[in-house]
Amino acid sequence: MPLRAVLWDIDDTIFDYAGADRAGMSAHLAAEGLLGRYGSVERALRRWKELTELHWRRYEAGGGDWREQRRDRVRDFLERPGMGAGEADAWFDRYAAHYEAAWRLFPDALPVLDLLARSHRHAVLSNSSVHAQEPKLRALGVRDRFEAVVCAAELGVAKPAPEAFHAACAALGLPPGEVAYVGDQPDIDARGATEAGLVGIWLDRADTGDRPGLTRITGLHQLPGVLRADTRFGAPSTFG
Repeated sequence: MPLRAVLWDIDDTIFDYAGADRAGMSAHLAAEGLLGRYGSVERALRRWKELTELHWRRYEAGGGDWREQRRDRVRDFLERPGMGAGEADAWFDRYAAHYEAAWRLFPDALPVLDLLARSHRHAVLSNSSVHAQEPKLRALGVRDRFEAVVCAAELGVAKPAPEAFHAACAALGLPPGEVAYVGDQPDIDARGATEAGLVGIWLDRADTGDRPGLTRITGLHQLPGVLRADTRFGAPSTFG
């Protein structure tokens, strides 16, 4: 079966989430007078990431209000459990303004999207929410590149569950065997996609090394060659 479409992860795949997160948090802590409280931007960012993961997983598991999980992150980060909703929203909005000012695509994202537009259909599958990813893609100028944006919060199931990948394939009207998935997480993205019947491709930008059984690239410029080779039929599993 030929590969007819590519499903994309967003954060740290086409969008430099880690870079924007660090720049945004650094600017926000400085503006709020909180740099001294955490000792360093790295320590503050590490705590913020821990809380983001914690509250997002709770939101995924139990549903509830999307804005409330953001408020809980702020309350825990500031160690103010009684903080009101309006004050927490305002604090988060100030942080988001700094974060969004740092949004950038990776330099290799747009050229590869342009190149592959000639030969493949494209959609997004993200373990986030449409509330977060749709505005981001529009701000980055690439929303119109994707036929569909499928997100875990609305699906009620997240990668690496096969149902998440299958839902995204269904949005394209294609069987999994005709779809590749590209993401920066070796197990959640590449292995999860492969086990769901797609061609999973791990984008290892840090070049951390091979993982048995996974197709690995270190930059998106290598993706067209992988798609042409289609690793199900004996092409090399790593590109460096």
